[in-house]
This record gives sequence, C-alpha cells and structure tokens, in this order.
Amino acid sequence: MALKLDKNLYGFVTEQELCSMQGAVDDAVNKIKNKTGAGSEYLGWVDLPVTYDREEFERIKTAAEEIKKCDVFIVIGIGGSYLGARAAIEFIKSPLYNTLKKDTPDIYFAGNNISTSALNELLEICEGKDICINVISKSGKTTEPAIAFRIFRKYLIDKYGEAEANKRIYVTTDKAKGALKTLASKKENGYESFVVPDDIGGRYSVLSAVGLLPIAVAGIDIDAIMNGALQARNDLYCGPSDNDCYRYAAIRNILYNKNKVIEILASYDSALIMTAEWWKQLFGESEGKDGKGIFPASVTFTTDLHSLGQIIQAGKRNIFETVIFIKDSDKDIFIENDADDLDELNYISKQYLSLHDINKCAFRATVMAHVSGGVPNILFELDSRDAANFGYMVYFFELACAVSGYMLGVNPFDQPGVEEYKNNMFELLGKNKNK
Repeated sequence: MALKLDKNLYGFVTEQELCSMQGAVDDAVNKIKNKTGAGSEYLGWVDLPVTYDREEFERIKTAAEEIKKCDVFIVIGIGGSYLGARAAIEFIKSPLYNTLKKDTPDIYFAGNNISTSALNELLEICEGKDICINVISKSGKTTEPAIAFRIFRKYLIDKYGEAEANKRIYVTTDKAKGALKTLASKKENGYESFVVPDDIGGRYSVLSAVGLLPIAVAGIDIDAIMNGALQARNDLYCGPSDNDCYRYAAIRNILYNKNKVIEILASYDSALIMTAEWWKQLFGESEGKDGKGIFPASVTFTTDLHSLGQIIQAGKRNIFETVIFIKDSDKDIFIENDADDLDELNYISKQYLSLHDINKCAFRATVMAHVSGGVPNILFELDSRDAANFGYMVYFFELACAVSGYMLGVNPFDQPGVEEYKNNMFELLGKNKNK
C-alpha cells in the first residue's frame, strides 16, 4: 500500500469499538456499491480510474503540450475546480513551482476570490508574457470564476486579437449545457473544451479533466496519477472490508461520538499545504450539514508547533489529529560540523543526521507529546511525493469521505449550505433587480 494507516491509537479507540462499527461500515460501503444512498447520482469518481474517457485523456495531453509553449498559464476556478490541481502541482513538483527553473509554464490560479489587489497583481505578472488560460466551471455562472474569466478573456483579446485569443482559451465545463458551454460552442469562438462529468461533484473531480489538464501542463505524468488511483481502487474499494480506508472512516466516527468534533490534518512538509486545503473542502462540504460534521482544520509542522502547538497540546480536548508523514526524501541536507558550535548543533553533525532524520524525530516527538496531552493521533505514512502516491492518496480520502459521510447519516455529495451566501450576495448586488 502506498498510504499506510498506523493502527496504534494509544487507547483512544479499541479494537472492540472498531468491530462494533463494522456493520455501519458495511452498510455505507453497500450504499456506494449498490448506489442506494443519498446523492448516488454523483458516484462517478468511484470507477473513474477504470472508466475514464481515453480519447479525452489523450486530448488533455495534446492540449498540455500546446499550452507548455506559453510563459504563463492561468487556471480560473474555485473550490474543487482548482484545489485538486494546485494540490497535485505543489505536492509532486513544489510549493515554489513558479520560482523554480523548469521547462513548463508558470501556473497561477485565479477566480477563487474577489480580491482586487490579487487580480491586479496577477495581471501585472502577465505583462510582457505569453499567456494561455483554462476556465473551469460547470455552469459558467459561479461569481468568482465568471468575473476572472470575463477580465482575462478581454485581456487576451486586447493582447492578441480575438482569433488568436480564442486559441489560447481552454474550457472545462458541462458536456451539453450551461453558459460556459454555450460560449465555448459558438462557431466564432471554438474554444478547446473538456468535460466536467455529470456524475462527479467538484470536490471529487481532481482525477477528471478538471484537475488533469493543469497538472499535465506542469509536466506531471497523469498516467502515473491514474495508475495510483487504480491501485487504491483495487486495494480498497475492491479489497477486504476491514481495510485501512474503511477503518479510518470508522475511527473518525468513533471519535466524533466521543465529542472529538475537530479533525486537524497535520503534515511535516510544506508541499502538503494545498493537499490539506483540498482535504478540508472534501470533508467540510461532504459532512457539514444537518447540524452534524467533524470540523476539518490543518497545520504544517514544525512551523505551527510555534503557533497552534500550545492549544493542540493543552487546549479543549475536542480535537484529534490525522498526521501524514512522507517516509522518503529524494534530496537531503546534512548538518556540517562548526568549530564554534554556538548554536549547539554539533551533536547532530557528529551523528551524521540529515534534515529528514531530524524531521522524523520532530514527528515522533510531537505525536508522543500530543497523545500524552489527550489528543488521539491517526498516523499515515506516505512513501514519497510522486504522481502515483498522489493518485492513491486522492482516491483513499475520497472513498473514506463517502463512507464516513454515510456512517454519519448525511448525503456526502451535496452542499446546500453553500448557496445561502450566494443568494445573499446576489440580493445585495441587486442581481434580480437588474434583470
């Protein structure tokens, strides 16, 4: 397995409790396999590693090669329309991807907020550069990406002229309907288009064209990602009923029933920061409804040990941690001996310990401290930061989230609460009055 669940929860969850949850786990899994649960029309992600459209997959690769000729690639989308792709790029390549030497374009994400300064700064970055854009929206009417697309579309037209601009616009949207599909289908536009599958919700869409086009532009092997997801499907969805994915879902619900209502995803590598953001949307939108849900938060250690570490260690005991630690590092740094040793680090250099060795010690020390402070820790070990491991991890958490949501008694595939702020904003902006 690429993602290994450490079963030692130090007494917070017993094997007897896990056994008692097996019936609920089996019921949740059967709802997925038999498509009998709420929201079952959005289960397309389950078989996606097997059934994905090979023709579109090849078109994604071809488009990515064309886009790689530009200097800057702007990906416009919000929520699941950008989080998965950004998570993959930062996890597999680097959180400093845009500043590293490479033979692929810089990739920036727009349309995920309404910040005037952020958009103006991005437009300034584009000055004098060769630009392509990818707008991702099923309806084409979501406010944040719609605003960004309108602005960048005009920017491209002003810069290149309409005919050339149209060749630089890539659209990922509904297969047959919606404002963006209508715009893309106009003969005079002819944008290259990819499909947001009808049976896959946004937060489960990273392994579709939604995530794969930006990921491929970054020079990442999308075949390896899909192979990793396929391996996870074979190991977990098609595997034994007591596998680690289902155990994770059960453990979350056991802890929730013990008033552990906040789950903190902790990692020890900044490359996982955006993965945590994707994870927070996945679990937050899937479970937070009907007055229920575990609140998903995240920290990056050791950085946040010097800010949030105190409250995790000694604050209210309503939290648990899910920790991801990357087992191997392909590049490492060693601490050299210093004659003065004023920083007292020579004890490290004498043992010839690498920075990754030190990080491992920090990881173990923190788990020991937090557990002794009454914080349950679920430990995952990830082999490395490569494409296959990313695909495996994505499928693992998607499946765990669906099972956990059904165990909680909610529909894991809708997000009715998101609409309230939108309706309020439309009213304040006078949308209906201006029709």
